[in-house]
Amino acid sequence: MLLVECLGDKTSKGRAIQNLIQIPQDDKVRAIIDVKDLKDVDFVKSHNIVLCTKKGIIKKTELEDFSRPRQTGVNAITILEGDQLLEAKLTDGNSEIMMAVKSGRAIRFHESKVRPTGRGAIGVAGIEVDDGTDGYPDDEVVGMICINHTTEATKTVLVVSEKGFGKRTPVDEYRFTNRGGKGVKTINVTEKTGKLVGILDVDETDDLMITCRSGVTIRMRVAGISEQGRATQGVKLIRVDEGDAIAAITRLDKQVENGNGAVIIDPQLPGSENEATNLPENPSEQNEPTE
Repeated sequence: MLLVECLGDKTSKGRAIQNLIQIPQDDKVRAIIDVKDLKDVDFVKSHNIVLCTKKGIIKKTELEDFSRPRQTGVNAITILEGDQLLEAKLTDGNSEIMMAVKSGRAIRFHESKVRPTGRGAIGVAGIEVDDGTDGYPDDEVVGMICINHTTEATKTVLVVSEKGFGKRTPVDEYRFTNRGGKGVKTINVTEKTGKLVGILDVDETDDLMITCRSGVTIRMRVAGISEQGRATQGVKLIRVDEGDAIAAITRLDKQVENGNGAVIIDPQLPGSENEATNLPENPSEQNEPTE
């Protein structure tokens, strides 16, 4: 992973990433972090960068270690062979970390359980990834969220499976467990639901964007997705065609600019309406939860 700093006007076209940092052609950007100001000493010293990989490794490094960016970027983590960087988050030392895997498990622990290490370190075990003995030979981490209850008290945990099932669950239903453990069930994975593909921290003012492997993209309101227990399979959010599957989910802040350029919350934002013919008008009414 490489981190860089670049300045530009918000309406500018931008530049190709290869013009900013020297990365191999087949390398990909995995995360973008919005940092207040790397020259703000108090901010830099009070925040951390938390990284996780697909094999369940988690690593925390003080933001100060990245406060002197170079055009060629700086190394942020040592990735072991066969592993890949998945997520990068900015935390203030008071966050709770949750990681989820394809087999339907999630783990919750406080970020204080991960001690800060240097940029070149490998990291430590965050969650146990199935080695195939339980029937999931291709198990891997699908997402990581960091929730700060002092500033994000209304957050719920949203999970979505590859065949279009999803739900929201209160954070407190996930008990704290030791870092590196198996965690607890976050969705009832069955042949009907398919494997877990993503986990997000959301509130009712957000929108959800779902993208399928076939290229179909749908946007819906998070408020229309029902809250259910951890061990349920959820409700049908989108009908997925045979041979297709959900590739990714993204949280969108429901915002729009007014005529003066100011950003406002708009509950009637047109983009939040159903934008595809195969999307249920009210997902929570289409399918009752199954234990």
